[in-house]
Amino acid sequence: MLSRRTLIGYSLAMIPAAAFAGTAAAKTAITVYKSPSCGCCGGWVDHLKAAGYQVRVVPTADLTPIARKVGVPDALRSCHTATVAGYFIEGHVPVADVRKLLTNRPAARGIAVAGMPRGSPGMEMGGARDPFVTMIVPRSGAPTVFARHG
Repeated sequence: MLSRRTLIGYSLAMIPAAAFAGTAAAKTAITVYKSPSCGCCGGWVDHLKAAGYQVRVVPTADLTPIARKVGVPDALRSCHTATVAGYFIEGHVPVADVRKLLTNRPAARGIAVAGMPRGSPGMEMGGARDPFVTMIVPRSGAPTVFARHG
């Protein structure tokens, strides 16, 4: 059992860690390639900005060449492609998964949420939510589940 003093000490120790997490996000630049008219992509950009990321949006009529260049498998394509720190982020990936990727730095090309699942960031539709997965695409081998949602 923790003493009150120890519990307070642990709590105070977490304050700098929380501040650093926000600072790290603010210093991390993410480039998002998206259709100029896509509202759900704009919602995902807002999701990133709300988490403190610096987001550069590049309006792009045809995402296919960009997605192929960064290594997004066709089966995992969505409506926007982002790049950050040598990784791709495809589709409506929750910011928690972006943080996990950037913290753990796995040997991967990137992560993706295929399609446009209801309830994913940018695809909020009232209370409607579909379960979805974020897949990780390793540098070699087949994609595997990175995180489950809903």
